[in-house]
Amino acid sequence: MRRTSGRPDPRLAAVAGGVFVALLAGGCAAMPDSGGITKVELSQGSADKNLQVRVFPVGPAKGAKPQDLLAGFLDAVTADEGYDTARKYLTEEAAAAWNPDAGITVLSATIPPAGADLPEADISTTLSITGQVVADVDPRHTYELVTGQSTKSSDFTFLRQKDGEWRIDKLPPGLIMNETNFRNSYRQVDRYFYTAPDPSAAGFGPAPDVLVADPIYLRRRTDPLTAAAKALVGGPSSWLGPAVRTAFPGGASIDRVGVDDSRVAHVQLGGADLADTMSCRRMATQLFYTLAEQGKGQVEKVELKGQRGGCTAGRNDSPSTGPGALSGSDGAQQYLQRNDNGALMLVNDTTTSSVRGVLGKPQPAGKTPLGPVAVRRDGSQAAVLGRDHHQLYSVPLSDNAVALPEPVLTSAHTGDDGLASPSWDGRGDLWVVDRSPEDPRVVMVRGNRTYTVPVEKLNGQSVQMLRVSSDGARIALVVKGPSSSSRSLMFGAIVHGGTPEAPTVRIVGLHTAAPAITDVASLSWAESDQLLVLGKEADRLPQLHYISTDGSPSTDAPAQGGEGMATAEASESRANGLTPPVLALQATEGRIYRLTNSQWREVTLSDRASAFFYPG
Repeated sequence: MRRTSGRPDPRLAAVAGGVFVALLAGGCAAMPDSGGITKVELSQGSADKNLQVRVFPVGPAKGAKPQDLLAGFLDAVTADEGYDTARKYLTEEAAAAWNPDAGITVLSATIPPAGADLPEADISTTLSITGQVVADVDPRHTYELVTGQSTKSSDFTFLRQKDGEWRIDKLPPGLIMNETNFRNSYRQVDRYFYTAPDPSAAGFGPAPDVLVADPIYLRRRTDPLTAAAKALVGGPSSWLGPAVRTAFPGGASIDRVGVDDSRVAHVQLGGADLADTMSCRRMATQLFYTLAEQGKGQVEKVELKGQRGGCTAGRNDSPSTGPGALSGSDGAQQYLQRNDNGALMLVNDTTTSSVRGVLGKPQPAGKTPLGPVAVRRDGSQAAVLGRDHHQLYSVPLSDNAVALPEPVLTSAHTGDDGLASPSWDGRGDLWVVDRSPEDPRVVMVRGNRTYTVPVEKLNGQSVQMLRVSSDGARIALVVKGPSSSSRSLMFGAIVHGGTPEAPTVRIVGLHTAAPAITDVASLSWAESDQLLVLGKEADRLPQLHYISTDGSPSTDAPAQGGEGMATAEASESRANGLTPPVLALQATEGRIYRLTNSQWREVTLSDRASAFFYPG
């Protein structure tokens, strides 16, 4: 889903401000914003998304005025060669004190103010950059959206030097960029950390130790492999940190990453003893997935060496800990719930068969079928809501399940504000929303016991829908304010604690995603770091959006939708390395579709559906 770079075309070149830029062509697909979902083909994306710019910095011109210096400096910080040229715009003292790695403020636009000619007697002046803040990137490279009409003003003080030339003497720490320059200069990649241990999971099988994606933004072309390795050793983002852990000891450091002709990345780790083989391999596995993500096709193995000892890691060395490893053996199986009698069916290409047990049987004539169903990721169990959304049942998909068991959860409220959105993580825990106005809450079901899950920093909003990731460390929430009908998307991290007898669980690090989407119809995890959301922006038809867990949109992901689309489903499963197709349900007639070879194709079945989905 990541944007890829093309080769520069020497015919497409220009000088702009303080940089020399070369435009690069890249491929990108967009989707239409209206119409049905019978057949929709990918079309070529807009020109601005296909362009990439290779930036070659130009130093300050002789006799440049402060406003020209400021424009040149803002351009020079986007250069691919580092910040040496940008420092030429600063006084010696400012160049020594300035820390460009202190973070990035991304503005919708950075237009340097116009400045008047200054008398020769003037030795100092101050200019300000003011703009609407789109996002902040912290020193750990984590992207955070800034919602609302937030503006920021940053002051730059200039001094006239002894030779009469102006230079910047005081400036804010970090970088200031407009959104276009940021997207061109920085690329989103993932670093990987292990799920934190769950002390309350004893008795429910071992808590699997798998890698979780933590998206960050790094320079596209400034030694990206070394930058990714250093970012990994620096530790996880603040929002995800409580839910994950790293195998790297404090004080570990990386000088440089080199890749040989055999696509082996050689990493020398400082401040760490690698004599313990198991610890070394855990570190090397984190490094492998991080470097393989950053240098696609460039890295097939990592060789890690320390002060003592070393080891190697590749994709097949520890498959049970890889990203998405808990998506389940049944993770790519497709299910259909019939809209006439509520029976749950297996879908195999263009045929259906009933699941085993009571959920595969038609509901008695004259009764409203059962409500929404979620299948456990290994296909052994299903969660189903009662027809009035008042009860939650956990039902084995086996011949022994001849009748519905007692409900594991009963809401205090019936009707539209009852239970909603059952979802399984890969550890076997079941999650559900109770939207009761008297007691709205998120609930985790482990075995047959229920636990209310506090959600930190909801600020008066209530959860309407959720979807938990297979690793059980992250959760996507759709929330609604007390006086608003719009429903927005947020991400949070899941923290387990307590004991097997008294488990505790809470959702922390809540942050906004895709604020332009004002109503969400469905959501599902599409990759280890992305969610597929069917939602609509104000005054637009529903669209499909791929949203990263840091809240930013995936810039080169397709966004196909249709007027009649009710739900869309993706899967984290990558059985045999294949990506399962996106599934869609048309609301009015219960028709189902798959996105195959960039086209929506109707699946011809005798059964009409009220739901079409993957496990999870």
